[in-house]
Amino acid sequence: MKESIVILKSEHRSISAVLLGLKHLAEVAQDARIKPEFQVFRSMLRYIDEYPERLHHPKEDQHLFARLLKRCPEALSLVEGLQAEHVRGAQLVRELERKLVFFEEGWPDGAAEFLGAVDAYADFHWKHMRKEEVEVLPLAEKHFTDDDWRAIDRAFQANEDLLAKIEERDF
Repeated sequence: MKESIVILKSEHRSISAVLLGLKHLAEVAQDARIKPEFQVFRSMLRYIDEYPERLHHPKEDQHLFARLLKRCPEALSLVEGLQAEHVRGAQLVRELERKLVFFEEGWPDGAAEFLGAVDAYADFHWKHMRKEEVEVLPLAEKHFTDDDWRAIDRAFQANEDLLAKIEERDF
């Protein structure tokens, strides 16, 4: 398997792990008897904002998707849809941040709204990642040259996902 595909799938797993954790904590926070540790929510949202939205998605747009369009112009609607989802994902992150502020300031009010925003973002992002893995990567494997892969591998290796480097013993 190409190094960039391994990296992309590893990054998707890291993002999914944070989303699962965020969903779980947002569900636990529905119990109004226990005040949540809001800093944990802020840290998780910071990861979602800083890693996927600022590093992972631009790397896909600028390298993977751009080369795919050169090699496979018929993928235009797929790529445009995924790029639009990148923009929409950033908007959903802003919505998550707003819901968290309202939840923290009005606790225990706002818990259900925050959970709803978390569920909406997680569902959106999981569908998005699935599209990339099930539709984009097979097209890339079919159409990319060795030079394409080398360039994409270099681009994907440039970002370091600290979460992906955490080992089980670190927990």
